[in-house]
Amino acid sequence: MSLLETSFPEPLTTVRVLEYRDHSLFTKMDYVATEEPLEIRVIHGSYDAPVTSKVALSMRTPGNDFELALGFLYSEGVIRSRDDVERVSYCTDPNEPQRFNIVNVRLKVGVKFDPSNLSRNVFTSSACGVCGKATLENLKTVCPTKPLGEITLNPSFIASLSEKLKLSQRFFLRTGGVHASALFEQDGSLLLIREDVGRHNAMDKLIGSLLLEKKLPASNKLVMVSGRASFELVQKAILAGIPVLVAVGAPSSLAVELAQEYNLTLIGFLRDDKFNVYSGFERIAQ
Repeated sequence: MSLLETSFPEPLTTVRVLEYRDHSLFTKMDYVATEEPLEIRVIHGSYDAPVTSKVALSMRTPGNDFELALGFLYSEGVIRSRDDVERVSYCTDPNEPQRFNIVNVRLKVGVKFDPSNLSRNVFTSSACGVCGKATLENLKTVCPTKPLGEITLNPSFIASLSEKLKLSQRFFLRTGGVHASALFEQDGSLLLIREDVGRHNAMDKLIGSLLLEKKLPASNKLVMVSGRASFELVQKAILAGIPVLVAVGAPSSLAVELAQEYNLTLIGFLRDDKFNVYSGFERIAQ
């Protein structure tokens, strides 16, 4: 597969701010997380008559855009492995002012793609991801098997992940304005971390990286997210074969239901040496 990632907008933007501190006002330069649109296009069909379909528009932090596109398409069931993709590139049309905010994914000839199967709204904000398609029935079609996770996690080990995540969030430490998804080994070693203004984007970037390295499914690993545990984040973890999802925030009822259905260990409210386990209790050492 060919990857042509050249240049893109910077992930950090410098702004002039007025800071109030110690009963005084100061002018200084500060960093904020860049937020720009990314349009994902799928090119499919024959070489003689290719078809281009616009499948998603996401507000994201620039960087790892190809991973984001591939992770999204994997989570949607459009692609099942790296071998389904022939080429990923930015739009190179000089007449397109947003060409570095457009990613083209060229599927290999023979890979079936039906745009009508993407029943979700194609717009996604950085806050909540695309919504509407995710149901237990659809997920069972795309992912009929449960994640493999024959591991036992010590509660003190789980509690230590919060600090490890904080220290690894490079962009968050500079801006305070991005989410993170981090993949850990069961011994606590950090394998991979991705950051983005959107928590779903951060997870897609992480999954896209694993797909590119042909490391899916990610069995016997655990993923930690900096926000709440939504249905979609649980769904993405299951599709990636990750058996444990740890979240700083709360899970939703549907996230818990889905985790129970697929025997994923779902942990929420990990803060200050405290956490709740909502499913997959057998992986927690008693």
